[in-house]
Amino acid sequence: MPSTADARTGSYDGIWNVTFATTRGNCSSGYSVPFAVAGSRVSSAGGGRVSGKVNRGGAVAVQVSVGASHASGAGRLARVNGTGSWKGIISGDRCSGTRQATRT
Repeated sequence: MPSTADARTGSYDGIWNVTFATTRGNCSSGYSVPFAVAGSRVSSAGGGRVSGKVNRGGAVAVQVSVGASHASGAGRLARVNGTGSWKGIISGDRCSGTRQATRT
């Protein structure tokens, strides 16, 4: 039987659709990337390269790259949604903003 810590870590498992909004810089908003969470690991669910970790409390840190664009983000996941911030270089422009995550 898994420990309580293991069960909590797995409570974020599934596919999350993450939408990025730009608040600083000349990058378009509304771009979405699907993330997969399994245990403490975050990976791509089909929208570029994604890597990262989520802890038992839902704190998440990720790195995303799609083509020549790359960004890093941090935030928190809850049962079915999450929020956070991101920064990176998108199509040559330095940008930052917020992100919203929804478990599908």
